Amino acid sequence: MLVVISPAKTLDFETPAITSTVSKPQMLKDSSGLVELMRNYAPDDLVNLMGVSQKIAELNVERFHNWHTPFNKNNAKQALLAFKGDVYTGLDADSFSEQDFEFAQQHLRILSGLYGILRPLDLIQPYRLEMGTKLENSRGKNLYEFWADQPTKALKKQLTSLESETLINLASNEYFNVLDKKLLAANIITPVFKDFKNGKYKIISFFAKKARGLMSAYIIKKQITDPQKLKRFTVGGYRFDKALSSDNEWIFLRDEQN
Repeated sequence: MLVVISPAKTLDFETPAITSTVSKPQMLKDSSGLVELMRNYAPDDLVNLMGVSQKIAELNVERFHNWHTPFNKNNAKQALLAFKGDVYTGLDADSFSEQDFEFAQQHLRILSGLYGILRPLDLIQPYRLEMGTKLENSRGKNLYEFWADQPTKALKKQLTSLESETLINLASNEYFNVLDKKLLAANIITPVFKDFKNGKYKIISFFAKKARGLMSAYIIKKQITDPQKLKRFTVGGYRFDKALSSDNEWIFLRDEQN
C-alpha cells in the first residue's frame, strides 16, 4: 500500500531535523531545469504567474537564485520535516521514531511542482511552485505537461516493489491530477473527510487537510499495509461511514466539535 499527499506552501528550514537519515530526490535533474527557467522571472512576473503578493514573489525570486546542487544537510532539509501547513500539522513528523521514518520512506510519497515526486527523507531546498502553475516550458504549457508520466511511473515502480496494487490518495486534486490513472493501473482509494456544520456534513478545507495528515500518520505509526484497516480510523473524532462510501471513495464523518 502506498500513500500520496500534497506538499505545503509553508516551510520550516530553521528547526533542526530530528533524524540524520536523508535521501536524494529522484528527479533532481528536471528540478534544476525548472529552477533555471524560474530564474528568468522578476518579482512582478511571479506576482502574475503565481497570483501571489509582491513580498512572496520577491522571496521566491531569492529562493530560485540561491537554489543549488549538490544538496546536503547544511543547505537542505528532509521534505517531510521541511513542509508545514495543515496536512503536516496532522502528520506531526517531529514525533516520528526512526522506525516511523523508515516505514514512511517506503509507503509515503509527496507530489511536488518543483521536484515531481518526493520520498519523505529526500532533501529539498526552499521553493514555491504549485503544480497548477501555468508555466510555459520546453515540454508544454504547464507543469502537468512538464512532468508528464514521470511521477506515475515512479509510483508504479514503488507499488511493484511493495507487491501492492493499492494507492491511498490523500492529496489535493491539483496535485493528484498530475498522475495518469490508466497507466498507474492501481486500486485507488480516496478518503474524504466531512465535518458536521449548520445541520449537515460537508468538507471544510482546514479540517479535511489536517485529517489527511492524521490518517497518513495513523498509517505510518501502525505500519498499515491492508487498506481495510483504514476503516477503523477514529483519530480526531472521525468515523468511517459505510452507507455513504463507495468502493473507491471512503467517507469519514465527524460530529460538531465543542
